[in-house]
Amino acid sequence: MWSLPLALVVMVVVLGDRREAAGELPPLEKPFRILVLMPVSPWSHRNFIMPIAKALADRGHQVVTLSKSSLSSSSSSTSDPNMRELTTWLSIYEEHINFFELRKHPLSFLWTFRHQLSLLARNIYNDTTIRSLYDARKEFDAVIIDSLFHEPLYPFVHGLPFIMVSTLGEDYQLSAVLGNVQHPAYVPTKLWDFPRPWRLHNKVYNVLAHLANAVIWRMWVVPSIQREVWRYFPDLPPLLEIERNQSLTFLNSHFSIDLTLPLLPSQVQVGAIHCKPAKPLPQDLWSWMEGAGSAGVIYISLGSMTRGSSMPIQYRHLFVHAFKQLEQRVIWKYEEDVPGLPENVLVRRWLPQQDILADPRVKVFVTHGGLLSLQEAVYHATPVVVIPIYGDQPRVAALIHNSGYGRWLEWEQLTVHLFLEAIRDVSNSTRYKEQVARASQRLRDQPESAKERAVFWTEYIIRHQGAPHLRSPATQLSWAEFFLLDVVVVVAAAASATVFLLRQVLRILRRGRAKQKMD
Repeated sequence: MWSLPLALVVMVVVLGDRREAAGELPPLEKPFRILVLMPVSPWSHRNFIMPIAKALADRGHQVVTLSKSSLSSSSSSTSDPNMRELTTWLSIYEEHINFFELRKHPLSFLWTFRHQLSLLARNIYNDTTIRSLYDARKEFDAVIIDSLFHEPLYPFVHGLPFIMVSTLGEDYQLSAVLGNVQHPAYVPTKLWDFPRPWRLHNKVYNVLAHLANAVIWRMWVVPSIQREVWRYFPDLPPLLEIERNQSLTFLNSHFSIDLTLPLLPSQVQVGAIHCKPAKPLPQDLWSWMEGAGSAGVIYISLGSMTRGSSMPIQYRHLFVHAFKQLEQRVIWKYEEDVPGLPENVLVRRWLPQQDILADPRVKVFVTHGGLLSLQEAVYHATPVVVIPIYGDQPRVAALIHNSGYGRWLEWEQLTVHLFLEAIRDVSNSTRYKEQVARASQRLRDQPESAKERAVFWTEYIIRHQGAPHLRSPATQLSWAEFFLLDVVVVVAAAASATVFLLRQVLRILRRGRAKQKMD
């Protein structure tokens, strides 16, 4: 039986839908042409960027998107007459990458991406689709580009208003480019965070990671890309200089569920833009969930990038053994056949995740900790058990832990007993449901929808020729000037000169007194 506070919170979450789209954009004066570049973005990134592109097309703008596909794919179009989708086979990695293997060597991606991004920069402008699109880039009013791994595409945005999309949420490196340097005493890296309050060794690690990540990427990875880009465009300014001219950043975050950080007007939060009200479940899935009775359902998905075949067999056996001891029914997104499954488990290669999470019969969402999955869980007020695998997932897991949305487990320490204990704790305790329901209420309580916000600011920077007035004066400073090292040198020199003069005066006075005594 729900407690009264929980019932009230959930009621407000449901009623909160009325305010979610309270904003209203003015009539469109004229359609713009907008280019959206994401040829090396993984599926999860495209799932965040495409709602922005679709919202602009629905508004009446002409939108062209460039994304990657397999070798057998070709350019395609959607039913939306305002959208044209182009595809290219170029990529820096395959979708079936084994993230469990990468866990064994967590920093190997730096070497991998340095090589792959350099190779991409060497070959990308030989691709006919990309080259023809580049030649026509001046026909566009603005360019939207994924901020992750897209440095080889910076020639596209030179001289044009452009928007970077931070799919990982708050990105301290991208924020610093805009002149908003975020303090490492409390802002985590893109990949890791810790239970709060941080201890001293957490702070030391975080500061060193901030410095190391920025230095390695900007002084080791980007120069290798730069050399290849200059082969095609020798007169192009440095890539990092082009990056500084961005007009706007769309952040995949929202203060209601993320850290509250100081942001510039040019940093616009559109987190959870992909979240949407639930649709009715397919009849067979609805019947399966209905058959669970009062015990409810546990939903398990490790995301779009983690394939079933990449999951180590010991973890698969652990899951199956644990499922046999659960009183709930289990819906498991898994791409392979699983031997020995108990009767209370339903396995599907694909599932309508948001429609499932919105169903009140779902008691717990077992997730890998993808940022989009967290936002969907919060939006639909479903508590979680998170087992992060790679990338930014440990940071998201820490956010879940620190916010009280669920439990955080690690693969290396995972046992059947611990897995079952976490699921039963989250499903039976009201505190997790209350916390995630309150966060859902806050997330939905906005003056306009995230799509309306994205459309307004895209149009704003086009109307105002890139909106240079949004840029912080800090972007014109060198790092030495930003940290006032020039002022420190002047003050130190003045202080040293003052001390020197005082010493000289005192020395003269002493000599004068000594002479008087001798006389």
